[in-house]
Amino acid sequence: MGDCCEKDDAIAVLRERQSSTLKIVLVINAVMFAAGIGAGIYAGSSALLSDSLDNLGDALTYGLSLYAVYQASRAKAQVAFFKGGLILLAALIVLGQVIYKLMVPNVPIFEVMGIVSLFSLAGNSVCLYLLTRHRDDDVNMSSVWECSRNDIASNISVFVAAGAVWFTQSGWPDVLIALALIGLFLRSAFRVFANAAREFRTAS
Repeated sequence: MGDCCEKDDAIAVLRERQSSTLKIVLVINAVMFAAGIGAGIYAGSSALLSDSLDNLGDALTYGLSLYAVYQASRAKAQVAFFKGGLILLAALIVLGQVIYKLMVPNVPIFEVMGIVSLFSLAGNSVCLYLLTRHRDDDVNMSSVWECSRNDIASNISVFVAAGAVWFTQSGWPDVLIALALIGLFLRSAFRVFANAAREFRTAS
């Protein structure tokens, strides 16, 4: 009986810690999305726009994860499926933007791309640090950590694209980086789907 109570207390403490972490990273990503979406449109950058949409998807993901923290394994698996769908949707939106850029080419403002990508990199580094301690807790937190890790790669890619746009005075680096990010999003989405399916089978 005592062991059971201690286990329940430990689970309650873990859930509270997960909840606190998710609230912090949700706010960070919401702020970065607000800053990034305007900057992406102003700069005419597909890579920066994809980065900001990723922050929006993460903010929604963290909100869903807050709900899932207090749910059973089956519900966590269902939420993870939905998160995978959000990542997949972000990839399709960016693909549409890339197709538009190919039809209406332009040279993005590399200064805006560089500054905003560094700002986002700092914010996402904090998020990844906070979430790393929870990456092995369960499928819910594992999928959240996966999203956060993608953000770091996305930010660095946008910064590299900014330098390449400056060097070449061409919009092609922006398009190529955006395509690479689409591949990253798709890979991540299917990994989240696979983990969620495994968790769903276990819960069933």
